[in-house]
Amino acid sequence: MLLLLPAALLVLGATADLTVNTTNGLITGHAASNISSIHEFLGIPFAQPPVGDLRFAAPVAYNGSGSYVASDWGYDCPDTPNAAVGYPGFTPQAQRVIDYFSANSGTPQSEDCLTLNIWTPSNATAGSDLPVMIFLYGGRFTYGHTNTPFFDGQFLADAENVVVVTPNYRDNIFGFPGAPDNVQNVGLRDQRLAVEWISDNIAGFGGDPSLMTLFGQSAGAVSIDYWAFAYTDDPIVSGLISESGNALSFPVNTENVTISDWYNVSGTVGCGTSGDTLPCMRTVNWTDIKAAAAKAPSASSGNPLRSIPAFYPTPDGQLVFANYTTLSNEGAFAKLPYLLGNNNYEQGYYVLPDYLKGVNVTVASGDDFLLSSFTCPNAFQAGNRLAYDVPVWLYRYFGNWSNIELYPPTAAYAGQVIGEGSGAYHGSELEMVFGNPSGVSGIANSAPENEMIALMQGAWAAFARDPVNGLTAYGWPEYDPSTESLILLALNDTPTAEFVIPSVYNAACVNETLG
Repeated sequence: MLLLLPAALLVLGATADLTVNTTNGLITGHAASNISSIHEFLGIPFAQPPVGDLRFAAPVAYNGSGSYVASDWGYDCPDTPNAAVGYPGFTPQAQRVIDYFSANSGTPQSEDCLTLNIWTPSNATAGSDLPVMIFLYGGRFTYGHTNTPFFDGQFLADAENVVVVTPNYRDNIFGFPGAPDNVQNVGLRDQRLAVEWISDNIAGFGGDPSLMTLFGQSAGAVSIDYWAFAYTDDPIVSGLISESGNALSFPVNTENVTISDWYNVSGTVGCGTSGDTLPCMRTVNWTDIKAAAAKAPSASSGNPLRSIPAFYPTPDGQLVFANYTTLSNEGAFAKLPYLLGNNNYEQGYYVLPDYLKGVNVTVASGDDFLLSSFTCPNAFQAGNRLAYDVPVWLYRYFGNWSNIELYPPTAAYAGQVIGEGSGAYHGSELEMVFGNPSGVSGIANSAPENEMIALMQGAWAAFARDPVNGLTAYGWPEYDPSTESLILLALNDTPTAEFVIPSVYNAACVNETLG
């Protein structure tokens, strides 16, 4: 947490604690826990606590001042992660990996959670103008936070001499309440306010506010694409990276379902099931609201792996739209360079929560989910970026490293062997980008794994340094469905990038209906 620091104790210098003057006042960081050449600033508030009348409301910019020590992670926003899975054939490290990924590691929660974290090289100063990489976490807009070794930015900042920032944002009912006649999608508004704070202040940390890349995974990746359609005139950032998700990946709830879910919770906590229940809901203890929201059922979308959480982004005509297929065809997105892609076996993770619920998942439904939620949406969005002369790159990640494997190919699900074991499952590329698989699993990396980390961190940073030309200079071809331009990463666990014609994987998309 941010603690009051007497001004007399402020220390400046590249090797000592670093103090930066911000719109919050003076903020002092410290050497990162694993890499002393990186300065770390944890738990910096970018918004006023969203409590009282600010619960379920758009965030309001932080208005504090003074001197602070950014020494500890801020609170997680309220959420209810999945329970332990107990999947057949789990590896010894599987539950640890899943807990860190699914916000189930027991880190403390509070409504006062709108904070961000910054990692910057210790020799960076105002005027260093380093590229800035801002990461948005996933979790189906239902759970997630920054306090996890999955998103520890010190390794990426050190390897590539960049500034890394990870903001918290509200999720589930607190971020996407669905209350009628109320502002919607406040969790997405948290993301925007965080980026505005970063733009205003990052120069003091050595970053270049004109060279900021927004990247995210899963729901965070969807947020990135939402951003492109919502902020066509003022995107602030200069490049976008979506890992395993875009605006067409997952369906949204209808307005009737959204309102019904809201009233389900407000009725459960004693605020009524009709009319304006918002004032009452702002007086109820947040833990009671969280508990009631956790019981709201997900909606079906035809595939057991593609269910829609009760509290999820709602089309409001401002930040989220109901017609992304049409908007994409019309080029109604910010013309920002875009790197996007997915993992080769996303369903390797998604079968786990369904197993916990006792839902049967077949190999065919898993393959359909991969195609309809990832492969085809990514090909479609990449194609339309290309059609409007936006630099775009499309990748597919195959890495299946033993220290982060969840279960082997012999593991059975509902009496069936599921494909290749956990394979390149949903989220498994994150350890490459953030460079911390051993911190996630507790098991040392292999030499090829370390080579793959270097390759992917180098690519992501090359894009961040120069979103228009960086990846071309790195040797990666821009997307073109008629050429060998689909980038295959870690195929057969070889730490290389290979290139094939996209139709090798997306030929069946001609039969898919998107949106």
